[in-house]
Amino acid sequence: MMLAYIDWNVAPQIFHLGSWEVRWYGLLFASSFFFGYILMAKFFKMAKLPENTLDRLATYMLIGTVVGARLGHIFFYEPDYYFAHPIKMLYIWEGGLASHGAAIGILIALGIFAYYEKLNYFWVTDRIAIVVALAGFFIRMGNLMNSEIFGHVTTLPWGFKFYRAFPAGTEVLPHHPTQIYEGLSYLLLFVYLIWYFYKKQGKPAVAYLTGIWMIVTWGARFLIEFIKENQVDFEANMTLNMGQWLSIPLIILGFYLVYYSKKQRAK
Repeated sequence: MMLAYIDWNVAPQIFHLGSWEVRWYGLLFASSFFFGYILMAKFFKMAKLPENTLDRLATYMLIGTVVGARLGHIFFYEPDYYFAHPIKMLYIWEGGLASHGAAIGILIALGIFAYYEKLNYFWVTDRIAIVVALAGFFIRMGNLMNSEIFGHVTTLPWGFKFYRAFPAGTEVLPHHPTQIYEGLSYLLLFVYLIWYFYKKQGKPAVAYLTGIWMIVTWGARFLIEFIKENQVDFEANMTLNMGQWLSIPLIILGFYLVYYSKKQRAK
């Protein structure tokens, strides 16, 4: 018996100006870069690095995030469709961004950035891990405002009825708000990472924050996927879905980086 639920029928648009519109997802996505830039500016100031280096980092991050997220969705989830309609690969405004692809794109972009700027790779990723954890929270809240990427039907009192995700006139049942589950996981991760960073006076053990970010981010994603609706049809008959399979190597890499960090600290 359904005892309680939350009606969720929020418009994804904040306002319109003619044919131009501002959407919650876009605002929250932009907020992740805005607050991330402020945090990184503080980290760069602590390290006495010039601000123009941060501007270049922001460019690398933006390109790595968008290109990686888009290509991740294309190759991991809908390759047949996009190779049949290649022009659609450019239609980012229609949706289709994969967080695993974004992670890979960011790691590659940061490698290129660190190489050309002659910075230690993990010095960069340890600080970016803090920023990305906060960004993950903003992006999942954007998914909530879009009424997308939610979970299975639930009888729990905090289940959400995502009316805009279903055709008008159909019965809408409460679903797990997995966007909130993930978003809160990332927010708590951000709190821990930034607390640890300042506890170590801006000099955490090399690769530790990167490793913890990978373990918690992809560990939470792996677990929450068990109650999340499949994103594409081919996942229906899979024991583990695509998001879970993609999370496993990143979790393993995270444990290795924590081990590597402790080994370096012991030296």
